[in-house]
This record gives sequence, structure tokens and C-alpha cells, in this order.
Amino acid sequence: MASPPILVTGGTGTLGRLVVPRLLDAGCDVRVLSRRTREPRAGVELATGDLATGEGIDAAVEGAEIIVHCAGGPRGDGDKARHLVQAASRAGARHLVFISVVGSDRVPVTSRIDRAMFGYFASKLAAEQVIAGSGLPWTTLRATQFHDLLFLTVRQLAKLPVIPVPAGFRFQPIDPAEVAARLADLALSPPAGLVPDLAGPRVEEMATLLRGYLRAHGKHRPIVPVHIPGNAARALRAGANLAPDHPAGGRTWEEFLATQAWARSSTT
Repeated sequence: MASPPILVTGGTGTLGRLVVPRLLDAGCDVRVLSRRTREPRAGVELATGDLATGEGIDAAVEGAEIIVHCAGGPRGDGDKARHLVQAASRAGARHLVFISVVGSDRVPVTSRIDRAMFGYFASKLAAEQVIAGSGLPWTTLRATQFHDLLFLTVRQLAKLPVIPVPAGFRFQPIDPAEVAARLADLALSPPAGLVPDLAGPRVEEMATLLRGYLRAHGKHRPIVPVHIPGNAARALRAGANLAPDHPAGGRTWEEFLATQAWARSSTT
């Protein structure tokens, strides 16, 4: 008799696509929720639905006792979580695992500037609150910024002739594969509520991360510090997005950049 599938929302995204093979390797049946019809990988069931509207979510959660919620974005995560927990409650799910961000509870998003630049923190906090108040057994993991997402940011900035960098901003980048491994472990463990943060091995200035990218790509650009106003920016300058007491990740930013450079050279 087949075991109940584990549902992974956002299972084709940056993090979810790394969680899925870890669950498969553990011998689990996996169902992936996607907004678009895709060709599923071997051993994976595909469910089509939209968490933003709730369309198709009841069918996606049916029979899934464990849900790993990786789908999210810069806004609307509270509504997505609400649609998910309502369907999961109706289906009798016994464990909902959520990935959030370090600083969700410490970065105040109160002004228009805050919402425009740092709405991601408020969006994640809203989802956390929905899940914690859902009545479902839950686990939430907060992680620091992924290598991949910081890479996209610095790559865009590096296209400018002069690069503006938020003054005093620091990050603690982590490899998403390490976050995926932790999420898979949590999914196969009893519900634990809010678990310790997961963070990269080093805290580094944004300017340092940029300079590393420029060196790895043989580029030279002047970097100009820019003061960002607002309460959220003030919190980031104070390190609200960091977890220096939880440096669990092992792969550094430099090692990540070296891998990117190798991948680029191998395709040329």
C-alpha cells in the first residue's frame, strides 16, 4: 500500500526543487504543487493550483499528511498561507513545515518606503502568524539570504557604471541546498514550532559581496554607499536580518561564486 504523499508547494522553485529529491531519497512519495502544468520528474506527482486564489488547493492537499510550504514571494504570503491551511485543515494534514526568513519579526515594515523595499519580511511574518494560529501541527524554519538570490541582485547592480550600495547593510548568505536538507529533515520529524534559525557561515558587508562578484567576473566598478531611510533599513543596519549565533551553513559566498564561474566556463 502506497504511503501518503508529502506535498511540496513551490516544488519547482529555487528551494522546493532541492527539497523534492531529498524527500525522494528518503523513500517518500512526493507531490509538487505548481501554478502551471509541467512534465513531472520521475517519481513525483504533479498538482496544479494557485495559492494566491485558492484554486485547486483542496485537490492538491488531499491525502497529504505532511506539507512543506516553500511557495512565496515579496508580497501576499499571508493570503497564500491562509488558503493552504484552510485546505490542509479540511484534509486532516498532521504537519505543516514552513520556510521563513531571519528578521521577519525584527524588521518593521511601516512606511511606504519600507513596504516597497522590504515588504518581503512583512509578507513572511504574516504567513508565519497564519500558520501558527491555524490549529495545525507546524514547524517554521527561518533562514538567511540564499546565495542564488543575492547573486541575482549583485549581477544586476554590476551592470551599472557606478554601483550604489546600501550603507551598513550586512548579509549572511547560505546555500539553499543546506536549507533544503534541513527542511527535509524537519518534514520527517515531529512538529516543533519555531526552530532555531539557519544561517550562512559568514556575516559580510554588501559591498564585500559585490567586490567578490566583480573579482570573480574580472570587472571593475566604483561602489558608492547610499543611505536608505526608514525603520526597516535602520533595522537591517542593526543586523536584524542576521543570525550570527547560528552559522550552520558551510558553503561560503566565495565558494559559491567559484562554482558559478566554473559553470560559466564549462558552457563556453
